[in-house]
Amino acid sequence: MTLPEIDLLTSQVSRIFRVEDITVGNPKEWIARYRGHLLTEDTVAAYDQLAEALRPYNITPLFRREQDDKQVIFLVPSPSIPQSSSRLYINILLFILTVFSVMLTGVDAPRELCGNPGQQLAYMARHIFTGWPFALSMMGILFAHEMGHYLMCRYYKVPATLPFFIPAPLLSPLGTLGAFIAMRGIPKNKRVLFDVGVAGPLAGLIIAIPVVFIGLSLSQTGPVLPSECGGFIEGNSVFYLFAKYLVFGKLLPQPATLGGLSPALYWLQYFFTGMPIPLNGVDVFIHPVALAGWAGLLVTALNLVPVGTLDGGHVAYGLFGEKARKIFPIAISALIALSILPSVLTLSFGAFHFSWLLWVFILFWLGNVRTQPLDDITSLDGKRRALGFFVLLVFFLLFTPIPMVGY
Repeated sequence: MTLPEIDLLTSQVSRIFRVEDITVGNPKEWIARYRGHLLTEDTVAAYDQLAEALRPYNITPLFRREQDDKQVIFLVPSPSIPQSSSRLYINILLFILTVFSVMLTGVDAPRELCGNPGQQLAYMARHIFTGWPFALSMMGILFAHEMGHYLMCRYYKVPATLPFFIPAPLLSPLGTLGAFIAMRGIPKNKRVLFDVGVAGPLAGLIIAIPVVFIGLSLSQTGPVLPSECGGFIEGNSVFYLFAKYLVFGKLLPQPATLGGLSPALYWLQYFFTGMPIPLNGVDVFIHPVALAGWAGLLVTALNLVPVGTLDGGHVAYGLFGEKARKIFPIAISALIALSILPSVLTLSFGAFHFSWLLWVFILFWLGNVRTQPLDDITSLDGKRRALGFFVLLVFFLLFTPIPMVGY
């Protein structure tokens, strides 16, 4: 780029920025870098003004902050806006397949068939439509979550795909591995990234919380008895434990004996290890609708883990900026500890929880990266910061240290 063109761009930058030095770069990467300070505290308006002025030149400004608190503006070639795919049939097909997969999972097969997987599967296939209460509840929660993200992207004009649902018949206890949308554009600033991040979990919870209470009201309590077919007890989060207390008037599962422990110590141990299994005690035999609600709470908590490009990672980055990267090793260490803690306390390798190691693998695969907005200087306003800390509180209330306990 020639000097007169640089001068022209600099004149536009100088309208909102006190320029202290300029560096001309490689036009394929960045055209120019300006160090200094914005002339106004209204960083949103400053970015909008400069972005609009540079639009005719097909140039996009990037607002950044250096470690010495210097503000920096990079001018880069405007990224090409990806064309929206017209393959809507893929989204529809995956949605339909996931509905049938979840319905299949929601079928309550007779326990006498547990020793014959072939007959059990055949029974579930014949009675697949009886799984509609579980499917309607589960898909409703997932759909609300993903549409929360999608509609917020549409509101801020961030290109994004419609939700892709992932069917997983017989591979997942829920019949699905969840759903996702893909942002094809870069959010303008941290506020947009934050709003897109929180919209999904909050929308999902609006459906999941009533589903939990409706499902629990349809459930019954009974003894937890040893069985040749085995079984599982869904894990407790603080919120789910409280919900069962509101519906049934007692903490569940209720053990036959505390094993010589005080009630507080027993519940602390059980909450974080799932041990000892409360055989011959009392628990709630949850209705499929309650199972879907419980799963919705669990999925929301997993998405709110405050690392990387997860929803919780967007929230943490909005609140703490680059300091949010320090959460990653803490989260990994905590999940590894939850994997081995039951084995350590019970001196039994059978109590090892591999599910959290799988989640550790997923987090490493996603990486300790983040979605960096175009304007990385604009911070969250007061209302968003308050909402962000509330969402982190929700994460701790919904997090289930031991998702499932088999017996």
